[in-house]
Amino acid sequence: MSNKPHIHDTSHISYQSLIDGNQRFVAETLEKDPDYFTTLAAGQAPPVLWIGCADSRVPANQITNTKPGEIFVHRNIANMVIHTDMNMLSVLDYAVNVLKVKHVIVTGHYGCGGVIAAMSNKQFGLIDNWLRHIKDVYRLHADELDAIEDHDTRASRLVEYNVIENVRNLCKTSIVQNAWTNGQSLSVHGWVYSLSTGVITDLKVSSDSNTDLDEVFRFNK
Repeated sequence: MSNKPHIHDTSHISYQSLIDGNQRFVAETLEKDPDYFTTLAAGQAPPVLWIGCADSRVPANQITNTKPGEIFVHRNIANMVIHTDMNMLSVLDYAVNVLKVKHVIVTGHYGCGGVIAAMSNKQFGLIDNWLRHIKDVYRLHADELDAIEDHDTRASRLVEYNVIENVRNLCKTSIVQNAWTNGQSLSVHGWVYSLSTGVITDLKVSSDSNTDLDEVFRFNK
C-alpha cells in the first residue's frame, strides 16, 4: 500500500461539466426555495470581509458553513495585505465604507504554497515580487523561525506570522483607521485554516482600534 497522500481527483472536471453543474445547482436550489435568486439579487449586506488565499482548497463560504451573500470575499496568493495593492484596497474600501462590514478577517492556511516558496532561495518568476513581502515577514521573526529545525513546523509558524503581520497591515490603512475614528463598529481578526483537519484557529490578534499600532503608523483624528 502506498504511503503517498491521496490527492482529490479532478479529472472529471471539464468546461462543460461546470455549465452542467450550474444547471443542477439552479434546479436544486429553486426546488428548495423558489424565491432564492430573486431575494439574492435584491442586494447584499454581508457583515464580514474575508481576505484569504487563492488556494482552491480554502473556499470561504464552505469552510464557515455560510451562504452566498453572507461573506464579502477577496483572495490572492498567500492572503496578503499590501499597501500598494489597489485591488485589495478597493475591495476593502467598498466593504468598509459602503457595505459597512463589522469584521475583516485575514485567513491563511497551513501548507500554503506561497509561504513555502517565500522560505526558499529559488526564483519562480513574476511572483517573486509578491513573495518578497512574505520574506519581509520572515525577516521580522527570523530569530524564532531560524531556531525551528523542522521545515514543516517552521513553515506553519511563518503562515501564522504572515497572518499576524497582514492583520497589522490592515490596521495601518487609512480606510480602517478612518472607520474607527468615525465611530464605526469594525474589528480585524487573524485566522489559520488547517487543510488536514478542516479546523479554523483564531490567532487571537483581533483589534478594534489603532491603539496597538506603533505611534508612527497612527493617523490623527
